[in-house]
Amino acid sequence: MKCEGTKASIPDVILITPEVFRDSRGTFLEFYNASAFQGIGINVQFAQSNHSRSHKGVLRGLHYQLNPSAQGKLVYVVNGEIFDVAVDLRRGSPAYGKWTAYTLSSENKRMLYIPPGFAHGFCVLSDDADVIYHCTREYAPKDERGIIWNDPQLRIDWPIENPLLSEKDANLPTLAAAVLNFKY
Repeated sequence: MKCEGTKASIPDVILITPEVFRDSRGTFLEFYNASAFQGIGINVQFAQSNHSRSHKGVLRGLHYQLNPSAQGKLVYVVNGEIFDVAVDLRRGSPAYGKWTAYTLSSENKRMLYIPPGFAHGFCVLSDDADVIYHCTREYAPKDERGIIWNDPQLRIDWPIENPLLSEKDANLPTLAAAVLNFKY
């Protein structure tokens, strides 16, 4: 597998552009290859894979898990298009409280690696989107936390104004009120 890893504006977040093989039958790419990922600075093992299907205007996040259950995530869109956001929650990081975002789609085939210590969220731009993400730790309900999507301190420039939210996501705290235990 050949892939290109582009470091985001926030340390340790990596945008991945895999090599895509196209012919008259369609396309092929390797979603994950440990050796290739190590070559671009991602040296992790995954413990759980998730599939999310959402409709246009849905916003999921901003979610994270506290240590010792903090998750790194490799995000890939199988169908559709999303605006994918990572927020640095690592106290002492020069990027603490800052965010980075990319459009991921089944057309551009890009992936995003978000390390532990970040909140993650996305909104759906297409009619529907199927998102797969591999996680470095299993889901741990007792350590699950989140930050409200429209936190005025974060000022995330979401491409939608009135997203469809779960009740849980609509009632998340701000960054200032969030429980965090991450260090840079």
